[in-house]
Amino acid sequence: MPVITFDYEDLYELLGMEIPKEKLIELLPMIGSDIDDYDDKQVKVEFFPNRPDYLSVEGVARTLKGFLNLEKGLPEYNIETSKINVEVDSNLENIRPYIAFGIVESVDLTGNKLKQIMEFQEDLHWVLGRDRKKVAIGIHNLDVIEPPFFYKAADPNKESFVPLECLQEMTLKEILQEHGKGVKYAHLINGFDKYPLIVDSNDNVLSMPPIINGELTKLTEDTKNVLVDVTGTDEKAVNYTLNIIMASFAEAGGKLKSLNVVYNNRNVQTPNFMPKKKEVNIKNAEKLIGIDLTAFDVANYLSKVRIGAEIETQDIIQAIIPAYRVDILHEVDVIENIAIGYCFKKLEPELPEIATIARANKKETFDNLLREIMTGMGFLETMSLMLTSEKQHYKNMKLREDERVTVAQPISVDRTMLRKNLLQGLMEFLEDNKHEELPQKIFELGNVVFLDDTSETCTRDVKKLAGAVTHSNANFTEIKSFVDALFVNIGLKMEVEPFQHPSFIKGRCAKVRGINNWKSADLNVNGFFGEVNPEVITNFNLEYPIIAFELEFNL
Repeated sequence: MPVITFDYEDLYELLGMEIPKEKLIELLPMIGSDIDDYDDKQVKVEFFPNRPDYLSVEGVARTLKGFLNLEKGLPEYNIETSKINVEVDSNLENIRPYIAFGIVESVDLTGNKLKQIMEFQEDLHWVLGRDRKKVAIGIHNLDVIEPPFFYKAADPNKESFVPLECLQEMTLKEILQEHGKGVKYAHLINGFDKYPLIVDSNDNVLSMPPIINGELTKLTEDTKNVLVDVTGTDEKAVNYTLNIIMASFAEAGGKLKSLNVVYNNRNVQTPNFMPKKKEVNIKNAEKLIGIDLTAFDVANYLSKVRIGAEIETQDIIQAIIPAYRVDILHEVDVIENIAIGYCFKKLEPELPEIATIARANKKETFDNLLREIMTGMGFLETMSLMLTSEKQHYKNMKLREDERVTVAQPISVDRTMLRKNLLQGLMEFLEDNKHEELPQKIFELGNVVFLDDTSETCTRDVKKLAGAVTHSNANFTEIKSFVDALFVNIGLKMEVEPFQHPSFIKGRCAKVRGINNWKSADLNVNGFFGEVNPEVITNFNLEYPIIAFELEFNL
């Protein structure tokens, strides 16, 4: 989890008052943080990744103002329309299609502030950007460039500029091959014929996202006006990231201005601080928190965590969510914030009404055995999200679309359905780590979800184990030996027969089955293994052969 460090003096300056250090150390955990360390000058605070707005001292101060009754309710930030255009090249559609811009005037970057902004930027790269794959951020000195701005697809061999911390011009291709940041993040754009580039009206380069900014727009303590760019593959994530940064600048006293982003078929004004609304049933809040609540109580507690509230009836509240809050997706998320506003330490603990004698769950014991076997064979465990997308799950894996559990209101285009297999998640992991050394051996043990009309929930969870290996000589015999070793170690006899699967090479895939007794419980295992289809490999921008297996367990 991200850890931020800030001086007490910087926080007190934002609050407009000084509070005892002991009170601050007591308050910070109440807003959802963990105190990592502190001394007489500064404090290190750890926050959950679902609150990226807390990754700056300005974000922390904003919520503390509510707890200290200095400012309550929905923060209001004035945004002036700059009438500056940002033109987006349609050739970027399949490379890095989305961009958002914002201007901040009258910034103060003296003292620790410049360092804090850089750390804030890198934390957001990790939390929201997936190490720049999904979102990348650039912050520039506005006074050395001339609008309008252009986000274009550039020829990597013809375009050149002086990258950050360099003295000489380099082509875009040379940056990927020779610059430290270029080498580290080359895998994000290396497979494309053209690379993203942001330039001004005089063709001065601001940034080569998601790799490196230009030396021309480097920030210094003397910088007074900045331009913020956020690019990425997910438009919601791009806009949320810009909102978080701009709101943080506003808390520090910056004057905000929006820009007009011109796509091929639409215009978008960024940043957009329009709040969203979420309905909350007070009875549901009472049930989950365990306290009696009135509409006035709920509105008051939400105001302390800087969420607005409109009382509709004595039982219904409309929560008004700030544009920088990426974590609120459901009614229960608002209820959690009601509990935070009430203060967790005021909640009285209760003993459960039943007594139990603890013992290891049989299924968990078996899962741990599988993990032990896989790690013993040299595999590293991964954990991917249950949510995926039709493109990754079906198109990239060469599978035919069928019935699945879909998300009614997805917050991003790559999280629209519940997964039905684990292999696709392993392929995504290999894609994200293709710049690492080979061989790579990974596995995942987890649930997948199928539609099932016979169950009360109309869904059925299935436990699966999948593994994948990639290196230059990966072959069918190797993956068969891994599956065979797995079966032997769990006391099963492996039965193999030919099998055709769209994700695997024809003739190099097999169905596997094993039925036996495991500690007085019937254990049924079936699945498949083989060499992954080259089309699937290229769909995930990978180059080397991949062998894989996926097994379903019924215990």
